[in-house]
Amino acid sequence: MESTKTIIGRWDYADFLDFNIENIPVKTDTGAYTSSLRCSSIEEITSSDGASILRYTILEEDHFIPVEKRTFETTEYSTRIVKNSGGNPKKRFSIRTTIRLFGKDKSVEFTLAERKGLRFPVLLGRKFLGNQYLVDPSKTRLSYTQKKNELNG
Repeated sequence: MESTKTIIGRWDYADFLDFNIENIPVKTDTGAYTSSLRCSSIEEITSSDGASILRYTILEEDHFIPVEKRTFETTEYSTRIVKNSGGNPKKRFSIRTTIRLFGKDKSVEFTLAERKGLRFPVLLGRKFLGNQYLVDPSKTRLSYTQKKNELNG
């Protein structure tokens, strides 16, 4: 029986369409249930009309994109309890955003985490991988290579 799952490697690059940012390093993490996006300056604020707004800055301070283009606000967010790698529960904010991998756009829920100093700013967990991907840890950059090949025709 032939598998219809896409092979994904241990890490790749993804485009974040809602943020208008391409080629962000992502690591597949089969040990994590939810996906995680590295952020800083995560704060819940109240607008002048009383609405709750989540403001956050994606990626690290030294990233090549100016901070004002990496800072976003949304009223569409939630909170969830996530266990870290040590098993300790922590409250995190959660957003949905669209990413592109293997030429396909997918709405993904990300918890926002201050993961400063770690190599990969994005973890893709089992909820994202679902029944669509098969992880081959010996491979890397499969989606990125496909994208480059399509651009170079």
